[in-house]
Amino acid sequence: MRKAFIAVAAFLVTATVMISLAWPPFIWAFIFVGPIVLLGIYDLYQPKHSIVRNFPIVGRMRYFMEDLRPKVYQYFVESDVNGTPYNRLSRSLIYQRAKKENDTVPFGTQLNVYDNGYEWLSHSIAAVSHHELNADPRVLVGGPECSKPYSASIFNISAMSFGSLSQNAILALNGGARMGNFAHNTGEGGISDYHMKPGGDLIWQIGTGYFGCRHADGTFNFEAFAERAQRDQVRMIEIKLSQGAKPGHGGMLPASKVTPEVARIRLVPEGRDVLSPPGHSAFRTPLELLAFIKQLRQLSGGKPVGFKLCIGRKSEFFAICKAMVQTGIYADFITVDGGEGGTGAAPLEFSNSVGMPLRDAVAFVYDVLSGFGLKKHIRLIASGKVSSGFDLIKNMALGADMCNSARGMMFALGCIQALECNSNTCPTGVATQDPSLMKGLVVEDKTVRVANFHNLTVASAVELLGAAGLREPGQLTRAYINRRISQNLMQSYMESFPYIPEGSLLQTPYPARFELGMALSTAESFAPTDYKVSMVDYAHANPLYDAPHNSDVHH
Repeated sequence: MRKAFIAVAAFLVTATVMISLAWPPFIWAFIFVGPIVLLGIYDLYQPKHSIVRNFPIVGRMRYFMEDLRPKVYQYFVESDVNGTPYNRLSRSLIYQRAKKENDTVPFGTQLNVYDNGYEWLSHSIAAVSHHELNADPRVLVGGPECSKPYSASIFNISAMSFGSLSQNAILALNGGARMGNFAHNTGEGGISDYHMKPGGDLIWQIGTGYFGCRHADGTFNFEAFAERAQRDQVRMIEIKLSQGAKPGHGGMLPASKVTPEVARIRLVPEGRDVLSPPGHSAFRTPLELLAFIKQLRQLSGGKPVGFKLCIGRKSEFFAICKAMVQTGIYADFITVDGGEGGTGAAPLEFSNSVGMPLRDAVAFVYDVLSGFGLKKHIRLIASGKVSSGFDLIKNMALGADMCNSARGMMFALGCIQALECNSNTCPTGVATQDPSLMKGLVVEDKTVRVANFHNLTVASAVELLGAAGLREPGQLTRAYINRRISQNLMQSYMESFPYIPEGSLLQTPYPARFELGMALSTAESFAPTDYKVSMVDYAHANPLYDAPHNSDVHH
């Protein structure tokens, strides 16, 4: 191909010159021929791309087709149910509700109800009309030490920072939150002017970088925190321990993105790299975490303070609960982020292979809180791929009091899942700082769509409650959701995630599957204890464990 290009290039140049001698105006053909020939010569000698080096000009089509592939696949190849991260059925439902278009479907489900993993709600013959139910169920967030509890919607906007999203996207999200009377999580990037301007309720998230409440050296600034936390618009404060998309991973905001505006919002030096470490410097142990929570609650004027985490090492959550029992200091809420959560940019290994999935995590956290007798003080928030009324119902059946959504709200803004969040080229102006692309997102229109999506999704969840014969979300239990395990076996969530008795982790004997977590945890440290784990311990901790050649282990 290299020789073929040289021959073709020589022919084109020679032919152009010869024709130009006979007909001078033809010399303008070099406007087209010249760049192609020069690009081909460059391809012949560039050292980085073997395909292009061996196939000048033509080889570049590979990269063009590679870039085009996700779009072609999404629009022309994938079915309505097999797209990822969100399939077309889910995306279409969000778009329709955001635009208040017809969201019903004809001719029956497209899902294979005999596939493993298919889930459904147990309805009741004595169904309740949704007209008789509360159309806007609320959850009061605030424990015994909280003097300013917050009445929250069961469906809110999950954490997305200004910088990851455009200013127009933030304006529309917060405007939608104000219009629909629900909350908007700021993300760890801090409270920007665009969060404040529309006037919607805010959950201020504080990550390891302490943006908006930090000293120059990156340590926590209690004075700056108090100043911002006491704003009326800030209703809750969330300490981010980890997030589902990249748990245990820090980040770097490059100097090129630290504009004067970003520097002012985040309290960082302008034009310099800013580090978000993987862990917090304000506390190092479960006991210190709770002391930190108590201090932030006091400095905020008594507002709810909680934390967000993706469950990793289970013993760490046991340790936090032990610290709460020991000190009598409780988080007002806990946000559980599933390992399937999304973000603008994360290493593939972290997105695919780190962190517990949401359903397992919500059930685990609820059970441990209940086992320690703490659930009555703490609200549980589920966050991770929540986009429909059934998603709300499933998570609340497992024990969540309410749910947060990030990508669902992005779709309501007009996101088309172009998968360009990390390249600053988002074609819909949602996840970009490019002013020309940002203009495509009209704030006034998208504000209404965000509110519509929220309101109709909550309405759908209320209708499902009525279909199950229930009047309040708090009446949901794991028995109401069913899942196909195999061709001839179905289980309710009650069977898959069995409850444990309330208070059963306060005294021995502990429920068998929690013995190992109790043995490995201490309120004084996040690290596991030096307790020696035996094969018998593993067998008790996991009823499905098969201990080879050990007849003394009972399953």
